[in-house]
Amino acid sequence: MWRSPEPRFDVASAICQGGRDYQEDAIVTDFPFGADSGVVVLADGMGGHAAGDVASKIVVTEVFSELKFQSAYFSDFETEIPQYLTAAAVNANDVMRDHVTQHPETRGMGATLVSIVIVEDRMFWMSIGDSPLYHFRNGQLRQLNEDHSLAPQIDFMVQSGLLDPAVGKNHPDRNCLTSVILGDRVAKSDCPKTPFRLDVGDIIVVSSDGLQYLDDAQIQRILHKYRRKKAAEIAGYLLEAIEALADPDQDNCTFSVIKLNHNKPVIRAVRPKPAGHVDAPTPTTTRVVDIAAGIAAATAAVDDTTPPAKFAARGS
Repeated sequence: MWRSPEPRFDVASAICQGGRDYQEDAIVTDFPFGADSGVVVLADGMGGHAAGDVASKIVVTEVFSELKFQSAYFSDFETEIPQYLTAAAVNANDVMRDHVTQHPETRGMGATLVSIVIVEDRMFWMSIGDSPLYHFRNGQLRQLNEDHSLAPQIDFMVQSGLLDPAVGKNHPDRNCLTSVILGDRVAKSDCPKTPFRLDVGDIIVVSSDGLQYLDDAQIQRILHKYRRKKAAEIAGYLLEAIEALADPDQDNCTFSVIKLNHNKPVIRAVRPKPAGHVDAPTPTTTRVVDIAAGIAAATAAVDDTTPPAKFAARGS
């Protein structure tokens, strides 16, 4: 019995509104079966600000379109991927600025960004804001990117004994961002030039901060317990844990789970068309024609090539 080969990447995304009135997160994942690379782009619109949902859609749309346009060259120009990630974020910020200029009522809107590109077992990433990028291996969970909010400073005050742990956990300024895409100067961004190496069995979680209503220990336990399950099942268990909290203040929660199943060579590599290459016309070449002219030409071709009909006499 023929069996489909296991894909290199097992990917699933999930999204829930939580206790908020609107969904202000946005996400796009693109891991074509048979390709040796894939992309995830996630943005969390600034809650409580004008048009946060529009901001996250702008960021995801602009960043993903730029990365998709360059995706054919990821393998051949791998060292330039950090430049692609940076240029995509800059372009998204420019589009955000243009939107706010044309729609002054949306001034103040913004969005975080986490974008990753994985080529075989090498992951490049960029982040702006407080949306976490998690890596799970051998039972251990860690956050790869920096949290661009006041939360790290508040946690440091707790660790230093300057603030009560309960006060720090529920501090009203925890979610104040120190860097974000809003059409102005981006205060800080993280984009390592060296890729992060993945091992077979590793799990990556790209998430909005809504997932952090679960603490790291809870997320780690879920990933460890279900590490041999499909990405879709792991995503489902994470959502179940969020729902079990029943927190009325639960933020929008959006994330993508990526598992590296294997690191075997691609059997049939997809090759990009060389720049400036022009295909020679063939009978199967797709063209655009005027519908009336096309029907007339097709009819003429049939009249010229159809052989005379043959009639067989039947005896009575």
